[in-house]
Amino acid sequence: MRKRYKRYGFNADIFGNLLWIKRLVIFVFGSFTYNRYNGFNQLKISGTEHLIDLPDTHVLIVSNHQTYFADVFAMYHVFCSVKNGFINTIKNPIYLLNPKLNLYYVAAEETMNKGLLPKMFKYTGAITVKRSWRSAGREVQRIIDRKDPENIEKALGDGWVITFPQGTTQAFMPGRMGTAHIIKRNKPIVVPVVIDGFRRAYGKTGIVLKKKGVVQTMRFKKPLDIDWENESIRDILDKVMDAIEQSPHFLKVKPNEGGKSQV
Repeated sequence: MRKRYKRYGFNADIFGNLLWIKRLVIFVFGSFTYNRYNGFNQLKISGTEHLIDLPDTHVLIVSNHQTYFADVFAMYHVFCSVKNGFINTIKNPIYLLNPKLNLYYVAAEETMNKGLLPKMFKYTGAITVKRSWRSAGREVQRIIDRKDPENIEKALGDGWVITFPQGTTQAFMPGRMGTAHIIKRNKPIVVPVVIDGFRRAYGKTGIVLKKKGVVQTMRFKKPLDIDWENESIRDILDKVMDAIEQSPHFLKVKPNEGGKSQV
């Protein structure tokens, strides 16, 4: 008999993660990270009104990426806050007692298996994938594991999925075609997000605090208008990259505090 999962009570999500443990892990990580976004650093949020009337499933959140974990968990704060009726704010951490449990995010398998904290964070809803173009910091070429897109589609059928089309924290890198294929095949509601400030505040992993007093920003945009019949995979990817402001024409060089240029 096929095992069924329920989202509430003491049952499991679609990947078999027990919800009471998932709820606990989100609460612990949320409590630990709260001051990073509403304390010694601040998270400025806009556009969450676009999330209010979205369906409970088949929503794909596409975003640029600046650290391995800090920007992802900031989104957990935001989505849980919105679920509990708070718009453009995370100043009421009571939302951590009622988290959004059908929220998932795409992450590199090798990243989520490095150390105890990533392995714990994995329980909050990671969809781990084997990157076909990079492994252990080296460029590689390998066949895409068929289970990876299947798991993403499975998660879309249960809730919301966060993905980073570039597959890297490096700014203005090309988007991966896999994201566009998933969009074309599943026709989800695609919500673009543009983040900034996380790279200045934290180290590459997003665990180590690098600087205090940083204003991080998270801007949610209206869902993309996609012509499913006439737009190609390439058209969809270009539209996504424009929406998350990572296309080449968004490239700007700004002076940092030390006088050197940075992206």
